[in-house]
Amino acid sequence: MNITFIGLGIMGSRMAKNLLKSNYPVTIYNRSHEKTKALVEAGALAAPSLELAVKNAEVVFTMLSTPEVVEKLALGPDGFVRHMRLNAIWVDCSTVNPSFSRKIGKLVEASGIRFLDAPVAGTKAPAENAQLTFLAGGDAGSLAQVQPLLEHMGQKIIHAGPTGQGSALKMLVNSMLAQSMALFAETVHLGEALGFSRDYLLDTLPNFPVIAPFTKAKAEKIRKGDYEEEFPLEWMHKDLHLATLSAFENNVSLFMANLTKELYARAKEQGLGREDMSAIFKIF
Repeated sequence: MNITFIGLGIMGSRMAKNLLKSNYPVTIYNRSHEKTKALVEAGALAAPSLELAVKNAEVVFTMLSTPEVVEKLALGPDGFVRHMRLNAIWVDCSTVNPSFSRKIGKLVEASGIRFLDAPVAGTKAPAENAQLTFLAGGDAGSLAQVQPLLEHMGQKIIHAGPTGQGSALKMLVNSMLAQSMALFAETVHLGEALGFSRDYLLDTLPNFPVIAPFTKAKAEKIRKGDYEEEFPLEWMHKDLHLATLSAFENNVSLFMANLTKELYARAKEQGLGREDMSAIFKIF
C-alpha cells in the first residue's frame, strides 16, 4: 500500500516514523523541507511537490495546524486533492471544526476521493510510542481499510459516526483538556496563597480522584519550569476558538470554554504561544 504523509510537525513526524518502522512505503511532504531530513534517513521518500507526493498514493494522511492550512494545501490552486487517484482515501488527522470537516468531505467525495476525519487524542510521547487514540468520522468501510495503518500509530480507534463526528469528538476532548489545565494552574496558585508549598501541591493534588490523569505529567513540567512544547499553547487556543465557533454554529452557550479561551489568549499575548499548554500556569 502506497502511503503519503503531509505535515511533519510534532505529531505528524512521529506518526509517519511509526509507519516506517512497520515497513510501509511512506512518501512525505512538508512545506519546510528541513523537517523531512530525519524521516528520509529513516527510509521515507521526500516529494518535491504536493502533486508528486500524492499521485500514486492509496492513502494520504494530513496532520496540519489549522482549517485554513488544510484547505489551502488540499483545495488551493496547487492543492493535492486534484492529483489523487480515484477512490484513494484522504485521512485528515488535523484538529479542525466539524463543520469544516463536513464541508471538505462533501467537496472531495464529489471528486471521487474518499474522506475520513480522524484527529487524535494524545501528545508528543503517545505519538512517539504509537499510543494515540484516533477519533474517526466517515464511512465504516473506508475506516476498516485504513485501520491496520492506524493501529501502527495508535492503541485505540473510535468510530464516532459519519463525516465530521471525529472532529466533533475532538472538540469536546480538547475543550475539557484546556479547562482542566487552567483549573489546575489556578488551584495551585490559590494553594500557595493559602500557605502550601508549590512542591507539596504538585505532589498532592494530582493524586486526588477529582483530577484529570494527564495532570501528573503537567505538574512535573510546572515543578521543573520546563515548558518545552508537547502540545503548543497557541494550538490549544486555536482549538478553543474552534470549539466556541462550533457552539455558535449550533446555538449553544459555552460560558467556561469562552472564559478559558481568553486565558489562553492572555498567555499568547505574554509570548507563551510556542511553549507547552502547561505554561498557562505562568499567567497566574
